[in-house]
Amino acid sequence: MKQVKWFDRSFNFESSQNLFPSILERLAGTPIRLEEKFKTIAKEVLTVRVNGSWTIKENVGHLIDLEPLWQGRLEDIMHGKAELREADLQNTQTSLANHDARPMDELLSSFRQIREKTLHRLDALGEEEVFMAALHPRLKTPMRTLCMVKQN
Repeated sequence: MKQVKWFDRSFNFESSQNLFPSILERLAGTPIRLEEKFKTIAKEVLTVRVNGSWTIKENVGHLIDLEPLWQGRLEDIMHGKAELREADLQNTQTSLANHDARPMDELLSSFRQIREKTLHRLDALGEEEVFMAALHPRLKTPMRTLCMVKQN
């Protein structure tokens, strides 16, 4: 099955259903799913680059690198900013981080820790805050907290 590339996706921000509790559960389970997937993969495979793509370790590292963006965008919404902070579409941090040099256990632990910080902040939100919004800088459409975490 072919997956749609991230920038080719369109996001529907119109739902009024509060799926937030289910989404939080999915976000909380991501570290566990990653740990389970990678515990049987040979070390040599974790740093293989196919057709110039990122390695498995670089992809995990990218999740770590992006989490502060999501945390910051949540703060943008909570502070009533008109527009969300922009992402670095060049992924400079991931490109420079040399995630392949880090042990996979360390990458997974780092992701778990930073995701727990995100979840702690999200757990504190009330229903009204879940539906607050700010303008997405690239899509130029309002993005609610609920929609933002659905992408994450």
